[in-house]
Amino acid sequence: MTRSSVQAALHRVVTLTKREFYAVLLDRKSRFQIFVAPFIMLTIFSFAVTMEVKNATLGVLNLDAGELGRQFVSYLASGPTFTRVFELDGEQEVGPTIENQRALAVLSIPADFSRKLLSGRPATLQTVLDGRKINAVQIADGYVRLVARQFGRSLEQHSGVAAPRPEVVTRQLFNPNLEYLWFTLPTLLVLLTQMIAIIVSGMSVARERELGTFEQLLVSPLSSVEIVIGKAVPAVCLAFCEGVAIHCVALFVFGIPFAGSASFLALGLGLFILSVTGMGLFISSLCSTQQQAFLGCFVYIVPAVLLSGFMAPIENMPVILQYLTLLNPARHIFTISLGIYLKGMPPGNVLPELAWLSGIAVVTLIFAGWFFKRKTQ
Repeated sequence: MTRSSVQAALHRVVTLTKREFYAVLLDRKSRFQIFVAPFIMLTIFSFAVTMEVKNATLGVLNLDAGELGRQFVSYLASGPTFTRVFELDGEQEVGPTIENQRALAVLSIPADFSRKLLSGRPATLQTVLDGRKINAVQIADGYVRLVARQFGRSLEQHSGVAAPRPEVVTRQLFNPNLEYLWFTLPTLLVLLTQMIAIIVSGMSVARERELGTFEQLLVSPLSSVEIVIGKAVPAVCLAFCEGVAIHCVALFVFGIPFAGSASFLALGLGLFILSVTGMGLFISSLCSTQQQAFLGCFVYIVPAVLLSGFMAPIENMPVILQYLTLLNPARHIFTISLGIYLKGMPPGNVLPELAWLSGIAVVTLIFAGWFFKRKTQ
C-alpha cells in the first residue's frame, strides 16, 4: 500500500469512529446505559450480591497422630460444603495453596489435638481462608465452626462425660478483616466494563440496519476491516474510560486497597475489553434490530459471568466446565483484578492470564471481521 492509500484508509476509519461516537453519545438511551446505569448497579451490587458455597475444596494439614484428627476431617467432608479434601505435607504449603486457589480453605490440626480432647482439655484448630472470596469463606468458616460444635457433642455422647469442644481460630489471607467491598468492587470493575463493551459494540451494526443506514455503509469506500475497526474503537474507549472511573471510585470513595501494578491492571482490562468487543461485533452482525442484539448480548453475558468464577469457584465446577472457562475472558480478568488489588500479584502470575486474554482478543476480533466480511459479500 502507498502512503496516500494508508492516509486515506486512516481518514476513513477516523471519520467512521467519530460518527460512532456521535451516534452513541447523542442518543439518550445510550447515554443512560453508559453513564448512569453502571453507577446505579455499582451502588446496588456493592451491598446486595450474595453467593452460595457447595462442593468447595479443603486443604488439610493434619499434624495429629491420633484418631480424633482424622475423625474431624471426615466430619467436615461428609457435608455439602467441602466435598474434595486433600492433605498437605507441611506448613510451607499453606500459603501457596491459598494463593494459587487450589483450595478455598486450609484446616490445620495441631499435633496434640487428640491428646488434649481425650484428657478433657480444650483443643484449638486453625482455618486459613482465601479472603479474596469474601462470601464463600464466611460460609465456609461458619460451617467449620458448626462441625466443631457437633464434633464436641458427639464426643460427649460417646464418652458419657462433658468434654470440651474444639475451638476454631480463623486467619484470612489477602483480606484480614473480611471486608466485603474488597471483593465486590474489583469484580464490579470487570462486570460493568464488560457490560459497556458488549452493549456498545453489540448494538452498532444492528442500529445501522434498524435505521436503514447499513446499506449506505456498505457502498462507502470503507473496507470490512476498516468498518470493524471504526465500530470497535468507540466501544473500547468508552468501556476503558468507564473502567478507569470505577477504579477511581473504588480507591477514593470506597477506600479499596490497591497492592499491585496499575499498568498490569490497565493492560489486562484493555485486552479483556478487546475480547468482549469482538464478541459484541459478531453478535451485532447476526442481528437485524437492536432488541435482537440486546438479547444476544444478554445470552453471552450470563454464561460468561457464571463461568468466570464470580458466582462459584472454578475449581469446584465439573472438569469439562473448568476447561471451558479457559476460553472465557472474564475468568482471566477476574483473576488479574482480584490478584492485583488484594495481593499485588507478581508478573509471573499475571503474564499467563494476559497471554490468554491476548489470544482470545485476537481470535474474536479476527472472527468478527471475517464473519462481517462474509455477511457483506
